[in-house]
Amino acid sequence: MAYHIAAYLTLAFTLFTLIPRTRFTHWLIRVLDFPRLQISVGLTLCLAIMLAGLLSGSALSWWEWPGIIFIPGCLALMLQARWILPYTPFYPVKVPRAQTSERSKQLTILSANVLMTNDRYQALIDRVQQYQPDILVTLESDDRWEEALAVLHDNYPYRVACPLKNLYGMHVYSRLPLHESEIKFLVEDDKPSIHAALQIADDWVNLHFMHPAPPSPTENPSSGERDAELLVLARKLETNGAIPAIVTGDLNDVAWSKSTQTFLQISRLKDPRIGRGTFNTFHTHYWFARWPLDHLFHSEAFKLVKMKRLKSIGSDHFPLLATLAYEPDNRLPKEPPPSKDDRDYAQERIDEQSVSAADVPNPARQ
Repeated sequence: MAYHIAAYLTLAFTLFTLIPRTRFTHWLIRVLDFPRLQISVGLTLCLAIMLAGLLSGSALSWWEWPGIIFIPGCLALMLQARWILPYTPFYPVKVPRAQTSERSKQLTILSANVLMTNDRYQALIDRVQQYQPDILVTLESDDRWEEALAVLHDNYPYRVACPLKNLYGMHVYSRLPLHESEIKFLVEDDKPSIHAALQIADDWVNLHFMHPAPPSPTENPSSGERDAELLVLARKLETNGAIPAIVTGDLNDVAWSKSTQTFLQISRLKDPRIGRGTFNTFHTHYWFARWPLDHLFHSEAFKLVKMKRLKSIGSDHFPLLATLAYEPDNRLPKEPPPSKDDRDYAQERIDEQSVSAADVPNPARQ
C-alpha cells in the first residue's frame, strides 16, 4: 500500500512542479512557486519508497513503474533542484565578501515585517539596539507602531512615515541623511513604496523599499499587480544603471520565482543569498513551511559583509539584517543582458497594470 500511495503523491508533486512553469497569474498557480523545497523533499521520499518497492520485489502496477510516474518524478526533482541549488552553500556565491572594514563605506539595513496586529514593540526595539543598523524599514506598521518606535527618533533623525491600517503601512528610519524621499503608490492606490537617496563614500545610492500585495484568495486573485510593481522598478533600475541601488522589503515573492528572477535579470541587481542559503523569513510559526519572502538586492558596486535572519519579534516574519560594503570593482565579470523572453515577460506584466518606469522615482542626484 505504501508504494501505491508514494506513486500517487509522486504524480501530484510532478504536476505541482510543472504547473508553475506556465505564465498563468492566478494565485492557485503562482502559490506553487513558493514550496519548492518542500515539494523536493516530498519527491525524494516518495521516489525512495518506490525504488525500495522495486528492489524488494514488491509488485507495482505497470503505470507506476518505471516510465509513467517514476521517471517523470525524477525529472521533476531535478527541475526543482535547478531552482533551489543556487540558494545553498553548494553553489558559487554571486556576491563576493567585502574586503574593506571602513565603517564609512558600510551600510547596515534591518528589514522587519512587524505584523500590524503584533504588539511586541519592545522586541523590535531590542533588535535595533542590539545590531544598531544604519537603516530600519518596517512593513505593516501603523500609527501604533509609529508611536511605539518614537523612542528611536534620537538615533534615527531621518525618517519617512506612511502608517496605514490595511497591513501595508511602511516606515523608514535612518541614521544617515535621506534625500529626495518620496512615497509612491505605483500599481495599487493603497500599496505604498518608499524611495530615497543617500551618500556613501561621496557617491549617491538609490534606495527602494517595497511591499507589493501577494496573489492570494484574500488579497489579489492574481500575481499581476505584484509582478508589475517589481518589474517596472527593474526597468527603471536598468535605465539608471550608472547609479548604484538597493532594493529591500517584503516582496511577497520567493527568490527563485520567474518574476523575481526576471527582476534580477533586467535590473542587473545581485542577490547576496546565492551560494549562501535561503534565509527563509516566513512563516515564523511553521518550521516545515518557510520560504524567503523578505529580500535585499543591490548593485554590483556592493559586496557583502554579513547577512543574518534575526530572532522572532512576535510577527509572522523574521527580521532580516544585512551589511553591505561599497566597493566598486570594474574587474568583476559582467552578467549577460536580459533575454528577449525576460523582456517580453516584463512588458506583458507592466502593460497589464498600465504602469510606466517613468512613475518610479529616481531620487539620487547626478
